[in-house]
Amino acid sequence: MRMTFDMDTLMAEARRRAGGLADFGDERFRPALIALLKALNEEGGLSELGVQLMSEHISRLLHNRLLMEDYYARHPEIEAEEICGPIVIIGLPRTGTTLLQRILSCDPRFYPMLWWETRFPVPLGPSDSGEADPRVEMAKAEVKMMVDANPTLLSIHPFDATAADEEGILLEHSFQSFFDAYVDIPSYTQWMWDHDQTPAYEYLERMLKFVQWQKRQRGEAASDWVLKAPHHLRQIDVLFKVFPGTRVIQTHRDPLQTIPSIASFTDNLWKLYMADPDPARAGRQWSDIWARGTKETMRYRDHCAPGRFLDVWFADTLTQPLEVVRAIYDFLGVSFPADTKDRMQAFLDANSREKRPLHEYAIEHFGLSEAQIKQDFAEYRERYILPHMS
Repeated sequence: MRMTFDMDTLMAEARRRAGGLADFGDERFRPALIALLKALNEEGGLSELGVQLMSEHISRLLHNRLLMEDYYARHPEIEAEEICGPIVIIGLPRTGTTLLQRILSCDPRFYPMLWWETRFPVPLGPSDSGEADPRVEMAKAEVKMMVDANPTLLSIHPFDATAADEEGILLEHSFQSFFDAYVDIPSYTQWMWDHDQTPAYEYLERMLKFVQWQKRQRGEAASDWVLKAPHHLRQIDVLFKVFPGTRVIQTHRDPLQTIPSIASFTDNLWKLYMADPDPARAGRQWSDIWARGTKETMRYRDHCAPGRFLDVWFADTLTQPLEVVRAIYDFLGVSFPADTKDRMQAFLDANSREKRPLHEYAIEHFGLSEAQIKQDFAEYRERYILPHMS
């Protein structure tokens, strides 16, 4: 008999692992977790490995909440940390968001959100022990496991445990995030559209304070966060509601190039968790999700105050990345020192796209067609893509 996911069981296991801690913090995560578990049980079609991975993942998220709330109780000074005016990179996946974030992360004036910090946000022991943080090796092992299970993933995303990556993973702690990228759970996707995600973003702010406090404990001093998550396209209004000082860099690339690649990435993630994933469903679902996300963001931009967004095109990020950075720094009103430029160039020299395997796929395999993508993204392409075609 296939295992089902039960919230009480998962929460009890998290308490046991946390030595009896009982405070999960803001209780508004419960409706989202209920919706997620219901979708996993009724629609997920998980494999035996998928059940194991997802159960461990959800249990870890609950465990992290217990441990983080305990840190807040023992270190009330964490509440005083401020997240002021983060720099947030948004855009469709496959538009250079990761590359741009990692370039900007070369500047010591910015706090990057590192992969290992998102996967293991709670210290495993005293932070002043002087020893290497064991969470780094744990994250490296996790990345290796993912790539070993499906080597194609590395051709799609430059997984690196010690590099900057998405804070969207922190949103998972409120169970309002991209779980539908792991598993085909359309009822959960609809639940996400139908419900206010303010609680999730408020808890994200709480987690950012916690991670920032840890960075400062390690002697890292920066003025602003540089964050990135395509997920914010789905909730751009909530992002600005919770982080009103946000400066957004929006990346652009033709959906004819991005959507099939996104479908391939989703299909490969589904293969990690599901017994029999349908690539055509991955294509159709994520074309719909991102079409709606781009429309939501365009509507928000039509009415927001000027000067909140800077547009960046993928081709420019690839061909003249440091000129793009200069434009970003002008937008932010900060200087572009020579030593920062040198660090960025060194990063670019060491991390060219040619160092990773090619990502190959056929658009038809994912139930997609050029005509359908053009129709889904007609307004977006008219505003941001067609005027930039030579």
